[in-house]
Amino acid sequence: MFPAAFYIGALLIIAITNWLYHWRNPRCNGVLPPGSMGWPLIGETLQFFAPNTSSDIPPFVKQRMQRYGPVFKTSLVGRPVIVSTDADLNYSFFNKRDNCFRAGSLHGFMYKYLKNMVLNLFGPESLKKMLPEVEQASNRNLEKWTSQSIVEVKEATAKMIFDLTAKKLISYDSEKSTENLRENFVAFIQGLISFPVDIPGTAYHKCLQGRKKAMKMLKNMLQERRENRENFETTSLALTLATKFLVEHPLVLKQLTEEHEAIVKRRENPDSGLTWSEYKSMRFTFQFINETVRLANIVPGIFRKAMRETKFKGYTIPAGWAIMVCPPAVHLDPKKYRDPLEFNPWRWEGIDTNGASRNFMAFGGGMRFCVGTDFTKVQMAVFLHCLVTKYKWKAIKGGDILRTPGLQFPNGFHIHISEKDK
Repeated sequence: MFPAAFYIGALLIIAITNWLYHWRNPRCNGVLPPGSMGWPLIGETLQFFAPNTSSDIPPFVKQRMQRYGPVFKTSLVGRPVIVSTDADLNYSFFNKRDNCFRAGSLHGFMYKYLKNMVLNLFGPESLKKMLPEVEQASNRNLEKWTSQSIVEVKEATAKMIFDLTAKKLISYDSEKSTENLRENFVAFIQGLISFPVDIPGTAYHKCLQGRKKAMKMLKNMLQERRENRENFETTSLALTLATKFLVEHPLVLKQLTEEHEAIVKRRENPDSGLTWSEYKSMRFTFQFINETVRLANIVPGIFRKAMRETKFKGYTIPAGWAIMVCPPAVHLDPKKYRDPLEFNPWRWEGIDTNGASRNFMAFGGGMRFCVGTDFTKVQMAVFLHCLVTKYKWKAIKGGDILRTPGLQFPNGFHIHISEKDK
């Protein structure tokens, strides 16, 4: 009895020791990047998701960059991950055309369907026609907000953007519909910018559930349309931060206001709506938007999956491993941006950012550059035009930033808004 129990115990100890060894030292046909796989099963998940109030590179990434360099390995929610802050490796992830790296969450039919839908509805020619609708929605909502004592910017702009976009996509009217499509889409979008693991309670799990409910509602609405003859959250986060920056930087607000008031003064009829040429002339506005999204770092990580073993600068990335590109590490790199934590829209003067670059990934990169980028810029620029030419506002409370690791305003950002003195 005793010898048998002894042998079983010894075998268990050997098995556990062997498992722990292979956990900390994953098999690889080459040299893995340096790093730590953390604790068995949970890896370094807790450190990755630990809340922080820093505007700098996420502490999880920054500490490991200092210890291991620009490329390191880790384990998150039981998955082996290579984290990249290296511009060359990031470029490879985004631009390889041989199916070596694949997006880990949205791909195949769903990606192509959404891409084609967005391009058809929000491509350059469609946006020109849609400009009056965006301006009307901005004016209508801003006027409504003046009747309220306090407005929570994040929630208010999210509703404005969602209602406009959903109406364009599927003729959805939030005031007439009995179903809350936006709640399901919020869960879906938040999941898309979270770590892609389907465990109950995680944002990604809610994303999948939200997608199921949203798609069911979409099918019902599309059926209604046949019988009777969709960036919402990310844009609202950017607009909330933009409004906060304008409160904190009066010189920026002054130049932005001057640019938009000059547009109005050049019109024969001051009450006429924005034109496409006026929109394209907003040079400082686009600098302001670029600087806002650079510091916002709304998406803390862009995920890919290695479809086959890949070599990079002496390291091996095994097939099946996840790769996380970290935009904040690029956007806040002092070698690429002087005084990177300083809000300075003038740094973008003379720089063309119509597409993704090695140093600017706020809208994704490479072959999967965000197809809704132009629509996002139109929404932000038109809203800012209406805001600074007709209204004044002051911060009431909130505005504190929390990253978990994505950008959040846990206490909201509350303002009082009123019409300018005429």
